[in-house]
Amino acid sequence: MSATAPITQDVMTIPRKLPDGPANLVGLTRDQLRDTLIAAGTPEKQAKMRVGQIWQWIYQKGVRSFDEMTNLSKTYRAELAERFVIAVPEVVSKQVSDDGTRKYLVRIAGGHEVETVYIPEEGRGTLCISSQVGCTLTCSFCHTGTQKLVRNLTAAEIIGQVMIARDDLGEWPEPGKHPKDETRLLSNIVLMGMGEPLYNFEAVRDAMKIAMDAEGISLSRRRITLSTSGVVPEIARTADEIGCMLAVSFHATTDEVRDKLVPINKRWPIAELLDALRAYPKASNSERITFEYVMLKDVNDTDEDARRLIKLIKGIPAKINLIPFNEWPGAPYQRSDWDRIEAFADSIYKAGYASPIRTPRGEDIMAACGQLKSATERARKSRKEIAAEAGL
Repeated sequence: MSATAPITQDVMTIPRKLPDGPANLVGLTRDQLRDTLIAAGTPEKQAKMRVGQIWQWIYQKGVRSFDEMTNLSKTYRAELAERFVIAVPEVVSKQVSDDGTRKYLVRIAGGHEVETVYIPEEGRGTLCISSQVGCTLTCSFCHTGTQKLVRNLTAAEIIGQVMIARDDLGEWPEPGKHPKDETRLLSNIVLMGMGEPLYNFEAVRDAMKIAMDAEGISLSRRRITLSTSGVVPEIARTADEIGCMLAVSFHATTDEVRDKLVPINKRWPIAELLDALRAYPKASNSERITFEYVMLKDVNDTDEDARRLIKLIKGIPAKINLIPFNEWPGAPYQRSDWDRIEAFADSIYKAGYASPIRTPRGEDIMAACGQLKSATERARKSRKEIAAEAGL
């Protein structure tokens, strides 16, 4: 299939019924917020100023009530409260791992649930957010992939995950303090939670533009990483319209194996994916593409695999994240032996590529990479059923 082939509409857009009542201002871009305020009666000449004021209250100070927006008149605040809400998803539960990782079960419109994970590290903190309820990709090593796709998340539901994490971390700035004077506990975002971000491109783009806006949450584009399983037609668009860092769920060095591990490979095989990555406008030595590679015992972890991987990525500024497989109930795979993972990493390092081995985090609360799956959608499958679907 050509790299310019369109994404099918049935995958890109999952019908949903939006809740009745006042409109939510969270998730609107600046232009959308301006148009919304004008449509509600804000004079056009004042609209730009009002957008700036409301934007800072919501995304810089974390305010959820119009009454707290003290630089707006009481009359205008009352008018806003009649027409709009400032709403984020509901946190149903929070689990905290022994290593400090926090996993939030988050309820969105329609009663569906997704999972969001905060990973604290020395000098930084990374939030792993979801973009869909479930997933269409059915990657055989991924627990999320055993859950059917329910729908895409809205921009409000995506940026809302960032906002509720900041709530829990107590990270909104104290009154009278500039945000940059505060410690950034949430310093990085990775779109590596439930779903394929590039199958929900517009909502992901709008949410990340909000996260990067200098008058709000203000995260650098280099602190946001979008992970895709290889939706080739949307890769260049990611650079042009979002500009964030890119990661690719690669996981295999032959089409035969990748077809089983990452079935989207049947549509956009390895050669086509690598061509798109070589052309990625943001790829440079300072902004390398991350290749994610889960280490599966006796599946993709041989010395020959390492040599093929080095040959495949030649010419692409890259680093290889080696991910020890995180087991989950019914998983048809096992984690590669540690000495095998280290030997694989050493081969890649000697070829001139960074090859960090990711430390598993949050395994005790099923929050590690590949383990996310919302509690209400689990519908467990047996190990035999999952293996059969993977063609093993």
